[in-house]
Amino acid sequence: MVLTVLFAAGCGLSKPVASSAPTAPAKAPLKKVQAGDIQVGYRIYGKGYPLVLIMGYSATMDVWDPNFVAALARKYKVVMFDNRGMGETSAGTAQFTIPQFADDTAAFMDALGIKTSHVLGWSMGTFIAQELVLRHSQKVNRLILYAADCGGPQTVPPSQQVLAMLTNTTGTPAERAARLTPLLFPPEWLDVKKNRDYLKATLAKSTEPIPADSVKKQFQAIATWSGTYDQLPNIKSLTLLMTGTQDIITPPQNSLIMVNRIPQAWLAQFRGGGHGLEFQFPQQAANTVLNFLVAP
Repeated sequence: MVLTVLFAAGCGLSKPVASSAPTAPAKAPLKKVQAGDIQVGYRIYGKGYPLVLIMGYSATMDVWDPNFVAALARKYKVVMFDNRGMGETSAGTAQFTIPQFADDTAAFMDALGIKTSHVLGWSMGTFIAQELVLRHSQKVNRLILYAADCGGPQTVPPSQQVLAMLTNTTGTPAERAARLTPLLFPPEWLDVKKNRDYLKATLAKSTEPIPADSVKKQFQAIATWSGTYDQLPNIKSLTLLMTGTQDIITPPQNSLIMVNRIPQAWLAQFRGGGHGLEFQFPQQAANTVLNFLVAP
């Protein structure tokens, strides 16, 4: 059974214009823990049952939208961390692969004494989350795949132009951010000054190091990932797929492919949402996750 929800920008459920300033969660201290061959940098917001967030390609844990995280942390202990070689996490000695990143996540959870948790992955983080639930199924209670595809030949890829811009690691961090921003958000959303101001204020806190070498290794890990299409029916965790209808990095057709192969999966589509829909609709995206996590 598939439950499909379409949120229309401008209706009472979802607002296309974000708040003028982010409401950051209480600043949690940066902590580090050894997990296998890497030392993992992480932060924890909130209390209660754990909800582990897995970041995507070329980004660190401080990129999560603070309003989105704050809303989740009102109900759960939100655990954010940097993937291997990014931000405050060391690169270690193992090869960068998607299955390795999943094993890193499992080892990190073990190091924190987390036997099982809800898991939310964004973009490349959904690849890691898929491998995690398939390789370490006992660790994943409910699964949220935000801006997901299943890899392999069944994937609907971005355009060559978008792909070229994504993989371009030249220039300063500010220059690279300027190139990536139009890929993350629809032009009509970026045309609104209030939205640009919100985005600027939100991302101003993003100061963690993003080594170009690690970004290249992440891209190679994505390029060599065989995907999970044939294994999707084996996912036992109740799963929510969230996608923006104007996502040009991970086209929304990918979530439609996956929702029909994962048993009893849910699908939430955000009309007018881009790859960064958590910034466009932070409260509605969080409410969608929270409602899913308590549903029978």
